[in-house]
Amino acid sequence: MATITTPDGVELFYKDWGSGRPIVFSHGWPLSADDWDNQMLFFLGQGFRVIAHDRRGHGRSAQVSEGHDMNHYADDLAALVTHLDLRDAVHVGHSAGGGEVVRYLGRHGESRAAKAVLISSVVPSQQLTDENPDGQPPEAFAGLKQGIAANRSAFFREVAAGPFYGYNRPGAEPSEAVIQNWWRQGMMGSAKAQYDCVDAFAQEDYTDDLKKISVPVLVLQGDDDQIVPYRSTAPRAAEILANATLKTYPGWPHGIPTTNADVVNADILDFIKS
Repeated sequence: MATITTPDGVELFYKDWGSGRPIVFSHGWPLSADDWDNQMLFFLGQGFRVIAHDRRGHGRSAQVSEGHDMNHYADDLAALVTHLDLRDAVHVGHSAGGGEVVRYLGRHGESRAAKAVLISSVVPSQQLTDENPDGQPPEAFAGLKQGIAANRSAFFREVAAGPFYGYNRPGAEPSEAVIQNWWRQGMMGSAKAQYDCVDAFAQEDYTDDLKKISVPVLVLQGDDDQIVPYRSTAPRAAEILANATLKTYPGWPHGIPTTNADVVNADILDFIKS
């Protein structure tokens, strides 16, 4: 397996396929680099170099006890980018991975980055506040942690078979293969890392990071996202960013890189080429 060791001694697994301009993918909670299989094969076929890593504590990366916060996630991404000497890179983040990308750019700068894509991302904030009345209350995030602690296997099955892909909506046609693949990825990771990661994406405010970003950013989200509330995230992020393009997909769920991969891939490709 291809791995790097971060400055604080954590072994991270990554995939690195092809050559050409690099696209770096940051996955969502509680998944792994495998969640990008469709995108990596598609963009590899388009002549790009595609890279994706398992976040610390997730997938095949080391199941360490500490460092499950956005600053460490951003530093780990920076370590990978430096190790591979990536330049002119496009960073693509889904859900919590969007927070990772934004924190990376805000914390480490844009010298190696050319563009970014945020998909169903947690930025600028998911928290319910006076400034963000469409955010989620604390008990919503407490419920995620309780589900992990009580019966992680059953809870992950419920999330994948329900709100993550919108399979709980009338007329939806659930894919058992998709549900099982989500569950598989989740169960590969550390319960401790996934438990802590809830706080990492739920309690952060990325406004200051977004203000530092000047590269073009494509913001994609479905307005029926049951995991990351649309009105509290994508439109607000696009307003804060200096150079953003917002694309809203009516009726689409949270996991659109899987459920609507053909459209999402085409929209990202057009953005990269523009």
